[in-house]
Amino acid sequence: MDRTNPATGESLEPIADDSEDDVDAALDAATETFAEWRDVPIRKRQRLLENAADVLRENEDEYAELMTREMGKTLASARSEVRKCAWVCDYYAENAADFLDAERRPGPAHAETSVSYEPIGPVLAVMPWNFPFWQVFRFAAPHLTAGNVGLLKHASNVPGCAQAIQEVFERAGYPEGVFQSLVVHSDRAERVIEDDRVVAVTLTGSARAGRSVAKTAGENLKKSVLELGGSDPFVVLDDADLDAAAKTGAQARTINAGQSCIAAKRFVVHTDVYDEWLDTFVAEMDDLTVGDPTDDDTDLGPQAREDLLETLHEQIRDTVDEGATLELGGEPLDREGFYYPPTVLADVPRDSVAACEEVFGPAAAVFEVESEEEAIELANDTHLGLGASVWTEDLERGERVAHRLDAGMTFVNELVKSDPRVPFGGVKDSGYGRELAEHGIEEFVNKKTVWVQETDASDEDVDVTIE
Repeated sequence: MDRTNPATGESLEPIADDSEDDVDAALDAATETFAEWRDVPIRKRQRLLENAADVLRENEDEYAELMTREMGKTLASARSEVRKCAWVCDYYAENAADFLDAERRPGPAHAETSVSYEPIGPVLAVMPWNFPFWQVFRFAAPHLTAGNVGLLKHASNVPGCAQAIQEVFERAGYPEGVFQSLVVHSDRAERVIEDDRVVAVTLTGSARAGRSVAKTAGENLKKSVLELGGSDPFVVLDDADLDAAAKTGAQARTINAGQSCIAAKRFVVHTDVYDEWLDTFVAEMDDLTVGDPTDDDTDLGPQAREDLLETLHEQIRDTVDEGATLELGGEPLDREGFYYPPTVLADVPRDSVAACEEVFGPAAAVFEVESEEEAIELANDTHLGLGASVWTEDLERGERVAHRLDAGMTFVNELVKSDPRVPFGGVKDSGYGRELAEHGIEEFVNKKTVWVQETDASDEDVDVTIE
């Protein structure tokens, strides 16, 4: 796989693809390893996950520098990403056994009835480049600890990260075959999903990729979890703390140079505070420093690929042509690498590109609304439904509005974020299923009913033999 440093445009040493024989051997290894791994006591699996957290912390600089080199995020955010991966390992190392403990269920007096949570087999994870370690560990920490084995098909521009993640588990002492990275391009992923040795698949990516994966998984009757794109609304009501909403709004739009599914993308602002908030928000965006991602003073690094930069600029240009006002930015920076400045579009038409498409970069679309009801209607006017943020000094009002927003996650007076302690996922074209917390670990287990009774027991209850 060819690699390019997005901060300089220079080519990095390519990494060889896995051959068909390599992939076949990996699938065989996954199947063979699962037969033994599933019987390893969960407490031992948790101790290995603790080891993985230690490996991550001990090698934080190495992994952070690799992420920055391959996809351009700032070193500061890359280090934070490694620490967050260690956190999710700690979380499941502490809680997985409790989450998966067999659950007693009500039944007749003469029988013991329960639900056990048992692993299902090799699971393929198709993961994106924007958070190249976190997205993978968000999958691997719970599902390896549940007794499954993992196969990773990572994005083609971060193969070094894929290999490094496999090495984390090897260094932690996991048996060979519990977690394997397949260095293959997307056109080969479909055949892996179809393979009988793979029992389920999870994907984080675009809605287009999600439809393709869901179709293949469905045709082969395999469980799938999809975390897809987002066009998250950031709703500023008339009683919001405007300084806090502007400062956090700029952060929410530009984390990872704006390349995040849960970034705030559509800013929906009440007319009573629109002008004041917009001025403050533009100033906050303008104050951000774009530059070398290895420099500690840099807030935004480059876009991850040149084609992504070009797509972003085309979306902004089209939205301006459709009637939006360009308040800030709007042109690629004239320097080596793939840099785009913080950009603000105001008076955005509701049928324009920035209103209807996911904009994956540091460009904010701002909309003015006359009422709370109109804010809710506009926030929900999208085919996507990943996260949403509401800003108000009235917490009861904020919670009420949050419940009316069509999203998998709603935050009041906070940006949308992922946290191991709460479930993560979307609705509508943002996907289905959940990651993280106990809800996430239950996605790839067999919730098995176990009914145990004496052979001479009789059931005087209602006849339950008829479906």
